[in-house]
Amino acid sequence: MPDAQKEVGSLRLQIRQLEEETALLRRRLADPGGQVKLLEEKLSDARARLTQALGQNERLASALKEVREQIVALKEEVEKLSQPPSGFGVFMATNEDGSIDIMTGGRKLRVNVANEIDPKSLVRGQELMLNEAMNVIAVRQFESQGEVVTLKEILDSTRAIVVGHADEERVVHLADPLQTMSLRAGDHLMLDVRSGYVFERLPKPEVEELVLEEVPDISYVDIGGLSSQIEAIKDAVELPFLHTELFIEHQLKPPKGVLLYGPPGCGKTLIAKAVANSLAKRIGEKLKNENAKAYFLNIKGPELLNKYVGETERQIRQIFQRAKEKSDEGFPVIVFFDEMDSLFRTRGSGVSSDVENTIVPQLLA
Repeated sequence: MPDAQKEVGSLRLQIRQLEEETALLRRRLADPGGQVKLLEEKLSDARARLTQALGQNERLASALKEVREQIVALKEEVEKLSQPPSGFGVFMATNEDGSIDIMTGGRKLRVNVANEIDPKSLVRGQELMLNEAMNVIAVRQFESQGEVVTLKEILDSTRAIVVGHADEERVVHLADPLQTMSLRAGDHLMLDVRSGYVFERLPKPEVEELVLEEVPDISYVDIGGLSSQIEAIKDAVELPFLHTELFIEHQLKPPKGVLLYGPPGCGKTLIAKAVANSLAKRIGEKLKNENAKAYFLNIKGPELLNKYVGETERQIRQIFQRAKEKSDEGFPVIVFFDEMDSLFRTRGSGVSSDVENTIVPQLLA
């Protein structure tokens, strides 16, 4: 009997559960659109959260990439700043084993060269970059600053004697660019005292002030009333240039100079310029060279006077030296001293000083 009641209770429980499920199914069947709408809302919400998550993921990836790049840049900067300083030296010579001799800090060293650098391409005096082990890792240009010295004498193709501060003389090496130049005693050179090399020939300011001026287009027809003087000057100046072989054949000595005198404005300077211009044209016709030209150096006498003893004489020597350099090119040079009575006075005529006792002999030398 108890078993039957137990079974009846179990059946009633099953019936009740089935009724509840039936009611639930009936409610679901009664409102199918609401369930679909709810599911659509959940799906839309899930998609929105997915899109938001993807955007946030992209931002995080971009930020991570920027941080990585910053870390790499900082690492390179740290490595760059932690490297030891690089030294510099000057190339001197190449050895048979591939090493080279350099001068650095006043010391001569034999060092090795990086594989990408050809030792045969290096030239004497060239600046080199050295690593911590004093080996060459880069090639630079020539030194651009140094001490100004004056060339006294060329010893051989690679060495010279120069005069520096306080007239101190020393033997220096000539960098490769200078070995192909025509250097003269008195040239200003740039010296690197640490390496003992001279790298560059510098202009002479005191000579550049007396730069040779090309003759303007002035001819004898522009000068009036001086026909006899012009003919005399043409005979004295032009004939020795145009007929050099005749002067040599007859052992005639051309005049070393011509003195023009007269009041101011009478045409002395104009005649000198016309002579230079005519001489250039005549020589061009003789040599069949249309580019032939002449140089005219017009010097005011007082410009050469200097308060230091010997400076005037030195400038006179430089004027004629510069004129000779131009004449070596095959072009005539006219050196014209204007107002020379203020500079080249008669010896012994000075009142307060005897400065003309050395200036006049220097001009005549």
